[in-house]
Amino acid sequence: MELWNLFTTSLMPVLKVLIITALGTFLALHRFNILRENARKHLNALVYFVFTPALVCSILAKTITFKSLAMVWFMPLNILFTFIIGTALGWLCLKITKAAPDMQGLVLGCCAAGNQGNMPLIIIPAVCKESGSPFGAVSVCNTKGMSYASLSMAISNIYIWTFVYQIIRVYSCRNFNVNKVDGPTVGPVSATEADLENHSSTPEVTVAQTNDLVTSFKTDTVSKEKQITKPLRTLVKRLNLKILLAPPTLGSIVGLIIGVVPPFKKMFVGDDAPFRVVEDSASMLGEACIPAMTLLVGANLLNGLKRSGLKPSVLVGIIVVRYIALPIFGVFIVKGAIRYGIIHQDPLYHFILLLQYALPPAISISTITQLFGAGETECSIVMLATNACASFTLTLWSTFFMWLVL
Repeated sequence: MELWNLFTTSLMPVLKVLIITALGTFLALHRFNILRENARKHLNALVYFVFTPALVCSILAKTITFKSLAMVWFMPLNILFTFIIGTALGWLCLKITKAAPDMQGLVLGCCAAGNQGNMPLIIIPAVCKESGSPFGAVSVCNTKGMSYASLSMAISNIYIWTFVYQIIRVYSCRNFNVNKVDGPTVGPVSATEADLENHSSTPEVTVAQTNDLVTSFKTDTVSKEKQITKPLRTLVKRLNLKILLAPPTLGSIVGLIIGVVPPFKKMFVGDDAPFRVVEDSASMLGEACIPAMTLLVGANLLNGLKRSGLKPSVLVGIIVVRYIALPIFGVFIVKGAIRYGIIHQDPLYHFILLLQYALPPAISISTITQLFGAGETECSIVMLATNACASFTLTLWSTFFMWLVL
């Protein structure tokens, strides 16, 4: 492919994101006031509870099989590397830029989580359909590419709604003093100890006093048992299974089960499937996910332009992490895996693994920040700046990645 064709192919998906973002900002203007604050909260809830699970579930159910899942075993590990390295680089960015405390969760989240679902779902079909594509026939390239991209989206959603969600939650709670842990309460001396002290020097003990001692001993025993089980209860609360099994994660699990288990796939996927209407309905709902999230980014951007505590150095730090440092790490990791024969020889698969290190921050971060009401306006500015930069950086890295895998 010529450089200009590659530039056009990489630029089109980013331009789509920017156009829809601008529309969201336009709809949030006071003159129209369509995406007002309450509307954004309700739409955000729909994205979290309905659209995202439906999208992930429907794509995985249609494209993933047990054989394809076994072949791409390295992808979950590769995406995990992007999150771990991104978080480490984000922490380094915080130290260098001295970001404000209320921005730290947002910075770490943007550095850790890339847009590994939406962007590949748009880029891969465009690359496959481009004339002179280096990845073979259009139909074969598109089928494999969509399978890889959908699995990437599902895995990244699991990491985002467990790992990144917890990071932003912890930092937002810390800033608003929500997660203060009460220290151990030092109360008065127990009745047993008091009675023993009072009667240690008294030779005679009445029956009533003995009964009081027994009662107080039982009370003290129960109190000690509560103190022993308190850490266990605290651990269960902190694990918070409702968060670990968030709707997007559950959607990914259900989609994987339907795709991998042949009887379920025959029931829900295909023209002859008896319950195909369920999959069709989920697919229809899922199609609203990406535009809805992008509109929310644009709507939140309006407030961010009016008032934002985001330092320019922090924004530059995020761009450097996502578009310079992470892709360099990705080249070494993926090329090392190819050299030692860890992953199967498929140039399209190699290209997607490399691409996962060079993507803009995940749009889901905007959803998470709005759920906690912390940094949503600054998040919109980050999304706008990083997606604008992606129109150039993604093109350059894509050109280099294609040269590297072919």
